[in-house]
Amino acid sequence: MIKRFTVTFPAPEGNGERTAYIYLPDSYFRSRKKRYPVLYMFDGHNVFFDADATYGKSWGMEDFMKKSKTQLIIAAVECNHSPNNGRLIEYSPFTFFDPSVGHIAGRGRTTMNWFVNVFKRHIDRNYRTIPDREHTFIAGSSMGGLMSIYALLEYNSVFSRAAALSPSLWTAPEKLTYMATQAKLDPDTILYMDYGSEEFNNHAGQRQIFGDFASLLMWRQIPLTCRIVPGGTHCEASWERQIPYFINTLLYTHPITGDK
Repeated sequence: MIKRFTVTFPAPEGNGERTAYIYLPDSYFRSRKKRYPVLYMFDGHNVFFDADATYGKSWGMEDFMKKSKTQLIIAAVECNHSPNNGRLIEYSPFTFFDPSVGHIAGRGRTTMNWFVNVFKRHIDRNYRTIPDREHTFIAGSSMGGLMSIYALLEYNSVFSRAAALSPSLWTAPEKLTYMATQAKLDPDTILYMDYGSEEFNNHAGQRQIFGDFASLLMWRQIPLTCRIVPGGTHCEASWERQIPYFINTLLYTHPITGDK
């Protein structure tokens, strides 16, 4: 079951209402005592429904969850749709400049503070979650993938695992490298990261940036599932095909399946 509700988000142009989504497994309504891990996701409008998705194609997360009987709550919030680079500003941990988009004053910290201190608290208060770090995950694609890495590194006391699909490492690779080098990480930190083979030409040097960052994460001794997706492109249809891989990584030490 998926519920829609409205949240107030601290957007650059002023606080505004956003649509949030929460997926609850069927078993949630059969057992009033059972509690569940939570996967938080960016770009919530693209996660479940084609009708809500920016380009008319969603990830189809509900279909996978039901077919696999994965016992997990998913909570997601739509992004900033402002034409003035609202999503880039909201989903960038860093201020950066790129000729294609200009100067971006990143507000990723504000976004993550809201996720941790407002959104997560709301979900934990109103639903039967397992709120501890071990059972709290985060995922996203593109700029949402970058934010998922940022959340795992900088909010490691909250999120133990993350999935970053086609992360926008090109935005500020030097700053990201410094952050990853300095981050204080618990030893059970886990990351899934991928990139489509057809995406590497979208930004200059992306193949090198991706490889270097993966090597850095391995040096930091983060258990890392790192994939180059054959034929993968920068779109929801491609990311949908990666769901079994990243869900397996998020849950592989304590798989949660079955509908009881």
